[in-house]
Amino acid sequence: MSIAICVENLVKQYKDVTAVDNISFSVEKGHCFGLLGPNGAGKTTTIEIMEGIIAASAGQVLYQGKEVDASISQQIGIQFQHTALQDFLTVKETLNLFSSFYQQTLEQESLIELCDLGDFLDRDNRLLSGGQRQRLLLALALINDPEIIFLDEPTTGLDPHARRNFWQLIKNIKARNKTIVLTTHYMDEAEQLCDDIVIMDQGRIIESGTPHQLLTKHFHEVFIYLPQSQVPIELVEEQAWKTQGERIEITSVNVEQTLALLMKNNVSLDGLHVKSANLDDLFLHLTGHSLREVQ
Repeated sequence: MSIAICVENLVKQYKDVTAVDNISFSVEKGHCFGLLGPNGAGKTTTIEIMEGIIAASAGQVLYQGKEVDASISQQIGIQFQHTALQDFLTVKETLNLFSSFYQQTLEQESLIELCDLGDFLDRDNRLLSGGQRQRLLLALALINDPEIIFLDEPTTGLDPHARRNFWQLIKNIKARNKTIVLTTHYMDEAEQLCDDIVIMDQGRIIESGTPHQLLTKHFHEVFIYLPQSQVPIELVEEQAWKTQGERIEITSVNVEQTLALLMKNNVSLDGLHVKSANLDDLFLHLTGHSLREVQ
């Protein structure tokens, strides 16, 4: 195992607020590593310390065993959560401008193909759609051909179609053996992209591992949903099933036995939905609240 980044006992204190509270983790080379959690969990602060943008109050970040210094800006790529693009420049002019900032750059034709920019190279930055803008910002993060790319909530505000297109771009980059550090509060995004994840809440790490490891560790059951109107209230109370809006949620370790019980009680299976636990369920299990409740 080759470690690209090692974060050791990292702390960031702002007066009376501890934004990052003594966290440690490592990122393997060639992996997509996810920092997950709600807004305010400490993800962006952690990533900005890793990028060398802000200083830690305590602890250190090591790149292949060496501490971060000023030279790191030439070696990494960053897609910030919020980036202002220069008005009155086209996409191609913007690529040329940012290329001038680095000693070494990726061949522009390769960059255009990798980030799928070809259809709007001559468009003014102000006229880009949300998805086009994010693809350009990703290209700017890759322009110096970095080994490590930081993506801070890159799909926030995108529609579902644009998000999935962006996921494919990230997969293509990872296929080049690049190391990606991704912050997100979209758990489905992490399940799609990340080899390893750290879940943060209130500045602390509350769980870490691969998505599969964590779901296997915390869940041994599946969720079965049925319309509330189809399930007798007596059966719901007897089995201690949950009511969620207009649905009944049944937690089951044996789907066949549960379905047999429902049919024995003449419960219609119309609208039946069976779902395995996902990272949203894991976050709720670990914190007592869903990720969507704390945005």
